[in-house]
Amino acid sequence: MKVKVIPVLEDNYMYLVIEEITREAVAVDVAVPKRLLEIVGREGVSLTAVLTTHHHWDHARGNPELARLRPGLAVLGADERIFSLTRRLAHGEELRFGAIHVRCLLTPGHTSGHMSYFLWEDDCPDPPALFSGDALSVAGCGSCLEGSAQQMYQSLAELGTLPPETKVFCGHEHTLSNLEFAQKVEPCNDHVRAKLSWAKKRDEDDVPTVPSTLGEERLYNPFLRVA
Repeated sequence: MKVKVIPVLEDNYMYLVIEEITREAVAVDVAVPKRLLEIVGREGVSLTAVLTTHHHWDHARGNPELARLRPGLAVLGADERIFSLTRRLAHGEELRFGAIHVRCLLTPGHTSGHMSYFLWEDDCPDPPALFSGDALSVAGCGSCLEGSAQQMYQSLAELGTLPPETKVFCGHEHTLSNLEFAQKVEPCNDHVRAKLSWAKKRDEDDVPTVPSTLGEERLYNPFLRVA
């Protein structure tokens, strides 16, 4: 399983997940479809589905054009407000794309129909991946726009039970501001201090800070350290 990190718009990420044996690919949160299709063509893969975490325009606005350009493309998500949705997913549902398994995890808080996606391959040494949209981010979480803080807490608590080696691919590049807040919450946390220094260097070099891992997040993300 190969993940292409694609920065778009002001600070968004969309992703292309490639099953390297069958060359089947799944996109996550398509905001700029032509950019995605350029990478699909360059990689020589067959795009079969779109996984959308939530209905906000910066995560789903590319779905209609992509569906027009690729007739028959499956556009999946948990919220009927998602543009060009072809099938609504349920919490705990599992999908399969070649050797890649997908577990759908409803994570309300940012929106009422926010879905995160946990991907893995059987008998593969590579770690699993979590596409968490605007639920969990590097060192932070999304704002509670439609749900309550309690719902967000429960959503993050569920994501926090996934394996520590899980790679976290979030929806935005908010790492610096998240870590600055984390440092105010825990000024004596050495993990926060070290991650902040690392993130500043990445920012200077204009390099993404994704992915992190869930094990790392438990060391410096205040929203996973409530206990």
